[in-house]
Amino acid sequence: MIKIDRVKVMNIDGAIRGARNPLNSWDKSDSYYDENGDFILGRADRDLGRRLVSSGSDHRKFVRQIFVTVDITAPLYWWKEYDTYKIGTVANSCSTMHKIHSKPFELDDFSHDRMSEGAIESLKKTIDFLESARMKYAETKDRAYWHDMIQLLPSSYNQMRTCTLNYETLINIYYARRNHKLAEWRVLCEWIESLPYAAEWILSAKKTDE
Repeated sequence: MIKIDRVKVMNIDGAIRGARNPLNSWDKSDSYYDENGDFILGRADRDLGRRLVSSGSDHRKFVRQIFVTVDITAPLYWWKEYDTYKIGTVANSCSTMHKIHSKPFELDDFSHDRMSEGAIESLKKTIDFLESARMKYAETKDRAYWHDMIQLLPSSYNQMRTCTLNYETLINIYYARRNHKLAEWRVLCEWIESLPYAAEWILSAKKTDE
């Protein structure tokens, strides 16, 4: 299970302006701001970006200046793989260390959409034990019960993080993970495809970047 919320894409205007700096070609820019102050990307600027992206990572530096913030809720086993992307990313997560005892454990706190019936029954027993430990910790503040929760917590536990990335990182993720056996990665790559100008500035990256 993966949930993607509160998406915001920023600095397309600054990035495309910088893309014209090397050849001092600002006079060829056809982007503008409308009467509401919204940035409208012109066709010439969009095509320039596509050519730079398709020319390889050395030429598409401007995409590193397009920033995306997004709230992602996903299981810990997925976050473990996501954490391999350290360059061009920042994330603030909900804390299991500080808040694991703050609410009752429920089945929907865990990714179980692809579990067999037997696995779900086993997970339910684990949840029952975790909830018992949580209640005992809330009553006694005995750290032994807290350690029971932390060390027994399954990797299917869902955690929400607010992430900041850039389009270059999204290119790397897309080509490395779009056919991954974890469904969460495939869903994320479908979301990447939906971002503004993804067809020109992400999906047009050379396959040598895979």
